[in-house]
Amino acid sequence: MNFTQNSIFKTIFTTKMLICIFTGFASGLPFYLLLQLLPAWLESEGINIKTIGAFSLTQIPYILKFVWAPFMDNISLLGLGRRRGWMLASQIVLLLFIALLGFFSPSLDIWLIATICFIIALFSATQDIALDAFRRELLLDKELGLGNSIHTNAYRVAGLVPGSLSLILSNYLPWDSVFVITGLFMIPAIIMTLLVKEPINQAPKTHHIEDIIINPFREFITRNGVKTAMIILAFIFLYKLGDSMATSLATPFYLQMGYSRFDIGWIAKNASLWPSVFGALLGGVLMIKIGINRALWSFGFVQVFSILGFAWLSIEGPFSEIGLYEKILLAIVIGFEALGVGLGSAAFVAFIAKTTNPLYTATQFALFTSIASVPRTLINATTGIMVEYLGWTSFFCLCTILAIPGMLLLFKVAPWNRK
Repeated sequence: MNFTQNSIFKTIFTTKMLICIFTGFASGLPFYLLLQLLPAWLESEGINIKTIGAFSLTQIPYILKFVWAPFMDNISLLGLGRRRGWMLASQIVLLLFIALLGFFSPSLDIWLIATICFIIALFSATQDIALDAFRRELLLDKELGLGNSIHTNAYRVAGLVPGSLSLILSNYLPWDSVFVITGLFMIPAIIMTLLVKEPINQAPKTHHIEDIIINPFREFITRNGVKTAMIILAFIFLYKLGDSMATSLATPFYLQMGYSRFDIGWIAKNASLWPSVFGALLGGVLMIKIGINRALWSFGFVQVFSILGFAWLSIEGPFSEIGLYEKILLAIVIGFEALGVGLGSAAFVAFIAKTTNPLYTATQFALFTSIASVPRTLINATTGIMVEYLGWTSFFCLCTILAIPGMLLLFKVAPWNRK
């Protein structure tokens, strides 16, 4: 028993896993700024729900990042290598543009704000390409489950900055100060990038277009066969469709239920953190024990049921007064969502990492995560219209139904009894 405990302790508390915390935080901060803080800002400034939903279109770079990922697999930047150079450049740009965002008025400069959000998404997607490839090359195959679990949950913990701290600060500080403070949280990522070493990997020797663009896609299809490759891509598209739609307008939803920005920020801070941390450890350790396939099944069910928490809250609300019961209800919904989606994401990212070939890490990882981002970007742009016509409760029930097809594809891509 002691041997097992020591083994797990040594597996978790390593330099590699510490790096995964930083990569997750760096990747999550700009994403959750666009997902949580931006809608809260626009809602508080009187922007309608359809326009807020349409802002998802500024995240198009997340679904197109496979286009420039092949070149990042072959080009070093700033003399820091194929991974660290792109990481550092992206992080500096993100810090500057996040800080710049709050100096404009949503009612007067909505198109300029949309442009800045697009730039943030562009460099956030570029950073994700480099971070995903860096992490895949850093971790051994047997470390992928735990490493990606820690990365994914650090990614979600990063959401506490724009989704909690920044919302609380917005009650006391002007929005320009809030966005400057939020942007400064990119500094730990910059320091991490400067301190770590470039992973040693077999870099492509040539820069021919065929090697850069065609071969990564050809290798994936050849390795799996056309039919299996298409099923894998369909699974990647569908697995997180339901929860992605459900969380796309979470902050405006809470505000419309009667909660203040301070309530949301304070409750999210306390209700998200511990389920996320617990999910990181539980998810990583369970994936070592049961494997990625069974984790996709087990965590996926929790992920689907977490969507129903939003439907429950929508039935109970909106509230004319926010008392202890209403705050506990919000805490349960946020906490269960943090646990369910965190666990599901950990297994999902580990599956994607396992599916890539180390020779084409950045390109294939970017392709898979781009496909996973399509629902979040294109379909989520219509969620504001759906809510307006369906109402919140019917909308969340629809999200639950749309989460089922991805689970059914597990029979093909990740059978329970296959290691």
